[in-house]
Amino acid sequence: MTDRPILFSAEMVRAILEGRKTQTRRKVKLQPPAEAESVCRQLYSQEAPEFDGAWTWWAGKPQKPITKPLFCPYGKPGDLLWVRETWAPLADCVVLNCAYYRLDHEEARSSGSRVDVKWRPSIHMPRWASRITLRITDIRVERLQEITEADARAEGCPYPAEWAGRFVDRDETAKTWVKSFWNKINGPGAWDANPWVWVISFERVKP
Repeated sequence: MTDRPILFSAEMVRAILEGRKTQTRRKVKLQPPAEAESVCRQLYSQEAPEFDGAWTWWAGKPQKPITKPLFCPYGKPGDLLWVRETWAPLADCVVLNCAYYRLDHEEARSSGSRVDVKWRPSIHMPRWASRITLRITDIRVERLQEITEADARAEGCPYPAEWAGRFVDRDETAKTWVKSFWNKINGPGAWDANPWVWVISFERVKP
């Protein structure tokens, strides 16, 4: 079992803490070429156990892999992910392992409290400062737009389920929310590109 870091925005950290988010999608860095027909999990598992859990793609007939097996950079089921978020160290933090989180600060400001803090980027958060640990329960590969409404809700959608299709001027569904959020994070047109993504399901490990 390995222990790896993973970045989440404040909005997604809130969704995890509230129990709304149990999935995340991350773009596969090496995308299949246009002629690729499929993506297959564990293609080589019987012949070479060291490739168990790997993915590759096929092209042509007979089906033949056209790239080396790809392993998810975030791990495999059973591995742990520790969440990195925007943070700041408190006094004696190295000794006491104390940190302050921007998400909590924003919520405190909304209630009228003000504290001046020099924030540190999430990418620089050390392991000891992380307050959220996740256990991977499943990993698969699919095209981004193949996401179902149920999986879109597992991505942390804040819209009530009963909104879907009930309002003429409010056609938000979990899937349309994911589309908007994906473009917000990855740039205009990112959803329409419909890339292959790692679909990582997880559960929070309680302290």
